[in-house]
Amino acid sequence: MFKRILIANRGEIARRIARTCRRLGIETVAVHSKADRTSAHLDEADGREVIGGAAAIDSYLNGAAILAAARRTGCDALHPGYGFLSENAAFAQATGDAGLIFIGPPPDVIAAMGDKAEAKRRVAAAGVPVVPGSEEASEHPAEIRDACHRIGYPVILKPVAGGGGKGMTVVRREEDLSEAIERAIRLGRANFADGRLLVERFIANPRHIEVQIFGDAQGRIVHLFERECTLQRNHQKIVEEAPAGALPEATRAALLAAAVRGAEAIGYRNAGTFEFILAPDGAFYFLEVNTRLQVEHPVTEAITGLDLVEWQLRVAAGEALPLSQDEIRRSGHAIECRIYAEDPDNDFQPAPGEALAVRWPAGCRVDAAFDGAGTVPPFYDPMVAKLIVRGHDRADSLHRLLDAVQETVILGLTTNLGFLARLLQDRQVIAGDMDTHLVDRLAAEPPPAGLVAAATAAAIGLGADGGLGTGGAPGAG
Repeated sequence: MFKRILIANRGEIARRIARTCRRLGIETVAVHSKADRTSAHLDEADGREVIGGAAAIDSYLNGAAILAAARRTGCDALHPGYGFLSENAAFAQATGDAGLIFIGPPPDVIAAMGDKAEAKRRVAAAGVPVVPGSEEASEHPAEIRDACHRIGYPVILKPVAGGGGKGMTVVRREEDLSEAIERAIRLGRANFADGRLLVERFIANPRHIEVQIFGDAQGRIVHLFERECTLQRNHQKIVEEAPAGALPEATRAALLAAAVRGAEAIGYRNAGTFEFILAPDGAFYFLEVNTRLQVEHPVTEAITGLDLVEWQLRVAAGEALPLSQDEIRRSGHAIECRIYAEDPDNDFQPAPGEALAVRWPAGCRVDAAFDGAGTVPPFYDPMVAKLIVRGHDRADSLHRLLDAVQETVILGLTTNLGFLARLLQDRQVIAGDMDTHLVDRLAAEPPPAGLVAAATAAAIGLGADGGLGTGGAPGAG
């Protein structure tokens, strides 16, 4: 096992990784930008290194500075967390070239799965269902137009190097195509330095199901069941659960088998997630592979009792997977929601600032960027915390999560807590009758007056208590 690991990330995920390392007796080094010099994740580590200015490009995306910090502090491995450089094949290669172990998949796998066209080709060759569409990516409007005509409307244009829904454009009519192509190419170049697009048939009103897989250097692949990630706003997940509800067992088994088959075909190693869309008719199609630990990994930990970061560390150190497929069990139902510093009344725009006091809920796992007062800088993703609950079944978990959301108060920040409470009480969410556009439809409607009044009363109550008390401490996972 490793002696000292550099955690190339910030916020809640850096804290969460550090806790598992501490339990295993592994020293950690945290890195930080100048804007994060008082961040709580620094207190979780054994050492700290400043890596650049406030902007992510100068710090958390500055691979040379991160690797220099790892060498200065004598680290033998690097954990990238999620986001930033976690799915950057060149950085993974540079980490290995610097004599460090990159805690994640091999660089060639990251590169192949980062190219949507190549990923589709590889998994399709293994018999994994893929959405009908173009086999090759292109940034030539004439070729893209021909592909749209061949596939038939509606279609979706996807940046080949994209992720997180950025730049994806749905085209329903021929007359909208020229403008859509121009916009999608422009967004691809701006966000990913690659204007090539894939054209796929647009699947209306799908669910989003993903499968957690792990592979080791010995060639073994296992799954750790599936997660439902259908509740998302503008392609960004905000509520995740495991296992997926209202899923026929035959479909569940086919999804899990497809993910394992795809992972075996590409020689996958370490943690990964195969994402699928599930059409209303029950057919499912491969979407992409996330070659890192997911934000929503705690719900898988909750139903399996396993520490996925520990598994990552052991596999990266060359150990075999801790359990065989037959030894992996699940129990109960877990749901997670993401708390963001954002303004639901202003199109969910980021709302960075200072949290003056926080009350986290009792009886709930909280993975948070800070425990009491803290800062959400304007330079990075504005996620503040994740609340994770486990219940006997889905109804029990929904009830527990709603209680946790309503008990949470963050003074000084504008957050999406009120919207989360509203979402968890929506009749379609309760019934499990969901699709990936449900949240966007709900967000377009005005909130009930009762929910606004309840949120205001909770904030006033915390203020009357002097802002004391933190409730449940963040879980170690």
